[in-house]
Amino acid sequence: MTQAQVCRPVRLRVDPLLRNGHVLTVGSLMTSAFGAGYWALATRWYGDATVGRTYAAVSAMMLLSGLGQLGLANVLVRFLPQPGADRRGLIQTAYAAACGATLVAVLGFLALIPLCAPGLGFLRAPAAGGCFVATTVAYALFALQDGALTGLRRPGLVVGKNSGFAIAKIAFVAALAAPLPTLGILLSWTLALVATLITVDARLFARLLPEHDRAEAVAAAEAPIRAGFATRFRPGRAVVRYAGADYLGTLCWLAATTLPPIIVLEQAGARESAYFSLAWVVANTLYLVGLNMGASLLVEAAGGTAGLGAGCRRVLRHTGALLALAITALVAGAPLVLRVFGPGYARNGSTLLQLLALSALPHLVVATAISACRVLGRMRVVVAIQAGLAAAVLGLTVALLPLLGVLGAGVAWLGAQTATALALLAARRSWLPTTPGRSPA
Repeated sequence: MTQAQVCRPVRLRVDPLLRNGHVLTVGSLMTSAFGAGYWALATRWYGDATVGRTYAAVSAMMLLSGLGQLGLANVLVRFLPQPGADRRGLIQTAYAAACGATLVAVLGFLALIPLCAPGLGFLRAPAAGGCFVATTVAYALFALQDGALTGLRRPGLVVGKNSGFAIAKIAFVAALAAPLPTLGILLSWTLALVATLITVDARLFARLLPEHDRAEAVAAAEAPIRAGFATRFRPGRAVVRYAGADYLGTLCWLAATTLPPIIVLEQAGARESAYFSLAWVVANTLYLVGLNMGASLLVEAAGGTAGLGAGCRRVLRHTGALLALAITALVAGAPLVLRVFGPGYARNGSTLLQLLALSALPHLVVATAISACRVLGRMRVVVAIQAGLAAAVLGLTVALLPLLGVLGAGVAWLGAQTATALALLAARRSWLPTTPGRSPA
């Protein structure tokens, strides 16, 4: 070995799958920390009943915006990385479709509130209703922005965007506490979302898309084979088939994550809804780990499925170990964490938070399996997983709330996630490709 070889610095290879997943996860954890701080401040400035009702309204907003997104955020993650895709047209079409569909969904919901959610009757007042409509439509577009930036392999911008939104939301909720003690929480979401949408879209369409297209043109000129593939790629029918199936699965996931706070509000009251909602805010940070690693897996496998099995195993091994440490810390420190929101939350929500935290580990298996099936095009399996999970969560929540109180919702989550993960591990041949030279086990 020569002296030059000895002195040459060693360049470590960075796994883009884990790197991008980690960047998205760190961003989500930062946003969740800001979100927890936001609700902690809200409990100081607004009454518990107002917090409980407003969080249920926010859950309804997320459900309706998810309905209106038509599954297009996942479509952008899946198809924007494809060479030759009309990225600008795909994003603009997704925006227009989501905006129209969300508007229809939210107006229909407001008309049906007396029948389906009487506890949210305050949203039928003109000021609250207008704020709710604007927030729901804006949140749908906000989620599509995440999909677009992730599909363009800009996870750092996703982090910056979501952190900026969270900080703006805190500033607005503080400023509105005195003049609007009942509407300030909801209006803070509206103002922060609109400001973030305008800022990010200006950069997305003016700079990021042209830069991405120029980089692809240079790469295509240097690689004629790739250029030929790029000119042949036409995502139209593939997008429609993928979006239709994925939308059904997304609706099931939305139902599982947004309906429990409303069920708790209707069956147990606003105060119990507040205890459940803020425990969920904290536990949801752990769920974001699996979801973000799944998004990274989807982006990195967009060009082919050759390394999918190995990628799934890396996600399960690497992320599972980190997630287990985080769950252990949160289970041990649940009373201290919830004390940030007030002594009542620590007293009434600690066991609930522990149950929700434990459910995040089986959820990693569920999220990885769903992302793998999306790459493989096995959309029926995606729908089946999410539909079964939603049915189990909602059915168990309704059944256990009268018996266990708010703890029933936590038991429902843990039981449903664990049962789904065990079923997927038993049937792993349907979603986990075998790596050459090794057993599927």
